[in-house]
Amino acid sequence: MAFNSYKDDEKTGGEKGKVKTLLRLFSYLLIYKKEIFLVLLIMGFCVAVSLMNPLIIEEAIDNYIGKGNFSGLVKIVCFAAVLNIIMVLLIKLRMYIMNKLCHRILVTIRLELYTHIQTLDFHFFDSRPTGKILSRIMGDINSLKDVLGNSVTTLIPDFITITAVVVIMVIKNPLLTLAALCSTPLLMIGMFIIQKYSHKRWLIFRKKSANLNAFLHENIAGMRIIQSFNAQKESEETFDTLVKEHREAFKDAVRMNDAFNSIIDICWGIGSVMLYYVGIVVLGVDTVSIGTLLAFGTYINMFWQPISNLSSFYNQLITNIAAAERVFEILDTPSEITDDSDATVLPPIKGAVSFENVSFAYSDAPDVKVLEDVSFEIKPGETIALVGPTGAGKTTIVNLISRFYDTTKGSVKIDGHDVKDITIHSLRSQMGIMTQDNFLFSGTVKDNIRYGKLDATDEEIIAAAKAVNAHDFIMKLEKGYDTELSERGGGLSIGQKQLLAFARTFVSMPRILILDEATSSIDTQTELLVQKGIETLLQGRTSFVIAHRLSTIQKADRIFVIDEGGILEQGTARELFEKKGAYYNLYMAQSL
Repeated sequence: MAFNSYKDDEKTGGEKGKVKTLLRLFSYLLIYKKEIFLVLLIMGFCVAVSLMNPLIIEEAIDNYIGKGNFSGLVKIVCFAAVLNIIMVLLIKLRMYIMNKLCHRILVTIRLELYTHIQTLDFHFFDSRPTGKILSRIMGDINSLKDVLGNSVTTLIPDFITITAVVVIMVIKNPLLTLAALCSTPLLMIGMFIIQKYSHKRWLIFRKKSANLNAFLHENIAGMRIIQSFNAQKESEETFDTLVKEHREAFKDAVRMNDAFNSIIDICWGIGSVMLYYVGIVVLGVDTVSIGTLLAFGTYINMFWQPISNLSSFYNQLITNIAAAERVFEILDTPSEITDDSDATVLPPIKGAVSFENVSFAYSDAPDVKVLEDVSFEIKPGETIALVGPTGAGKTTIVNLISRFYDTTKGSVKIDGHDVKDITIHSLRSQMGIMTQDNFLFSGTVKDNIRYGKLDATDEEIIAAAKAVNAHDFIMKLEKGYDTELSERGGGLSIGQKQLLAFARTFVSMPRILILDEATSSIDTQTELLVQKGIETLLQGRTSFVIAHRLSTIQKADRIFVIDEGGILEQGTARELFEKKGAYYNLYMAQSL
């Protein structure tokens, strides 16, 4: 388990990028303007009640308790109780509405992200571990919930509360106000220092989380290999290292947050001490009434509590802005393979394929040419076998036909249509592709075969299975075609998985068929069983067959020997054998 494989290779924006990310995140709230307006009205009422409470206390002490007016005291207490009960009920309603909205927004963002990921090209997935992608779809998006909710329920009302409290305090007694708020400069200095370092630490924590997720996903998927090679100890050591890094990153980030809370507590304490010192010692009780002093004591709490709330919200923001950046980074990642604005729909094709001076190199290694100036023409219905050493470019050729990658130079044409000028959906909907590692999804056997044609009837599914000789083994399963398969077809042999993949391809009735090492995982007996089905599948279709076992392609109309970035030889099996060139050497090497 190479620890270096789990490196922090993700990038995020600077200060301007943070603001842009926040504005983009909050824009999702604008979808629900009516609900947000209702929440703001509720919060406006609740803030007003909170601001009135100290004034009611002051009035009750100075004008009712102090003067012995108990009947008036009962009335004002009842009035305050009714207001506060209504406030509590409205707070519950506000929480319900915001939780509902936040969950809707998370679903929207997650759906946008998943939909966008499905449009991305193979290079995106080649360059990222699956676990890191999953961490963004699930963990990063989940972490945005509190930010979205608190941006409305904390940010707005607490700013209003702080502003209103300061205004009321200044109107009632400017000197007491100055004493109570004397420690705010210390708060500003602490906020500036902590903000500078906190975001970086939370970003590191997010990256360590992604590394850990990537490692877990990869190792669980490869558990058989780990156990086969007795690599449990090495795997545990790597896991332990990643967990420690994850823990230390979290501790570093949390320490910074806790430091900010401590600064708030210190400032709060200094302000309270100064308030009572000035009110009692400097001004004296003759100047400041007991009711006013208690009201100011309540107001200073109402000032610093929102500050504490805002600091918690700020910590959430710093914590989760990295998650938002990572989510939007994928949403903003363009696919290298997209439909042009003037792309047309490919009409039903006959299956002619041509390469015209095609060159190709992967974008992350542009100097390494996989194909160099390759040209050929395939007639409709021809079966073309591609052979050659590993890495010669066989799979690259069929990937260019399917437009999983675009050519670096030259053009690939289907029935005379350049694949770059037609829509991807109309191209791939007329193609059938089978690889060596055919993925089976969780679900029934019937569902997996129907994946090749989502509107296929049960009769078409059974006919496809019979055509590739999969029907007999399917009927021996516990529930036949309704048998539930686990992830990746657990419980089936490799040969059975391949047969189901053949049936899935067959049911789509493609005009161009690509078999990329499709029989390499099938034992000889199973291969004989499926060979007739393959011949049926190939009939009347343009087919490209990539195979290492040359015995499986003897009936191909032409064989292309691929190596050194091009086609070294082409012809029938007999012609190439008699030529005694590259194909002959490959054939004789397998015969030994």
